[in-house]
Amino acid sequence: MSTLPHDDLATTWRTARPRPAGVHLDSAACSRQSTAVLDAVARHARHEAEIGGSAAEAAAEGLLQQGRSVLAGLLGRAAADVAFTESASASLRTLVGRWRLAPGTRVGVLPGEYWHNLAALTDAGLVPVVLPADGPGRADLAGVERMLRTDPPALLHVTLVASHRGVVQPGRELAALCRAAGVPLVLDVAQALGHVDCDLGADVAYGTSRKWLAGPRGVGFLVLAPAVSARLTPVVGPERYDDGGAGTDHARWYESHDAHIAGRVGLVLAVGEHLAAGPDRVRQRLAALGRATRERLDGRGGWSVAEPVDEPTAITTLRAPAGVDVRATAARLRAEHGVLVTAAGRERAPAELTGPVLRVSPHLDATEQELDVLAAALAS
Repeated sequence: MSTLPHDDLATTWRTARPRPAGVHLDSAACSRQSTAVLDAVARHARHEAEIGGSAAEAAAEGLLQQGRSVLAGLLGRAAADVAFTESASASLRTLVGRWRLAPGTRVGVLPGEYWHNLAALTDAGLVPVVLPADGPGRADLAGVERMLRTDPPALLHVTLVASHRGVVQPGRELAALCRAAGVPLVLDVAQALGHVDCDLGADVAYGTSRKWLAGPRGVGFLVLAPAVSARLTPVVGPERYDDGGAGTDHARWYESHDAHIAGRVGLVLAVGEHLAAGPDRVRQRLAALGRATRERLDGRGGWSVAEPVDEPTAITTLRAPAGVDVRATAARLRAEHGVLVTAAGRERAPAELTGPVLRVSPHLDATEQELDVLAAALAS
């Protein structure tokens, strides 16, 4: 009998999706879309073939605007603040590219910042400065407050839940410190939305469809407070239009028009499914799955868990025993046991990782029996 909460969520999640070919414990890479989402994407693509891409997009606009509203609500903002993008990385590139911050501008980041984010910041001429953090990589709030008071960077960029470690950053407290200091806070919520609470008071949030929201690949979002949007410069702005852009929400100037609209439709359906499941209940079950995973895996076959056992995420990362190849282990688990996990390389967070880690990330339908299969495979 399951000791996890909300087994009805697991049943609903499982029956709503095609049957997996094995044990899928890799939601932090890409979750499984529901049949309804897959059908909605295909239906829109067929509609484009029938009536044309622009007409099909216009017909979907009401649904897309509902999706902007729901996404905004999960992040504590308004529908007018939401832009659809192609990915979390595209969102960050759009943000820093259109903000036009002067070369050399300092941006506060944590030691475990994701490497692609750092690359986007430095490519824009910005200079990352490291914020103080504790052993697991969580922001040291007292140290951050001191930095904001004595030597503040122009903005803080924080990944709420990292790609390489399932630790939740204190986003609400960071937002309060930033607000008091007059420093904008940008949150990367790619691994967080649909997983942990993201209504935290940040000035900017961005993320992706394909992870914990279980939407299509190739779709993301960028959510901007109006005060930040006012500091950005779109490539083609309202002044280029005959009507001066009347009636266009401020964030929409940062959406691409040559876009995968069918994927956006799928994201909207996926967000609706998340809302119907109950975000609080989803968070509770995912946190319980994370704890169950860590309890079962820590010490198995010499592997050690990096996160505190009660960290409220479903991401568990395992450090390898001496001499064990993490990538080869991930390949063996898939080939011999049908278990899908990720081998996360040190390059993801070179200032924090000392070597690759094995990442395990079950979604709502995972069972304790599946976690036991993985534990036994690691022990062997």
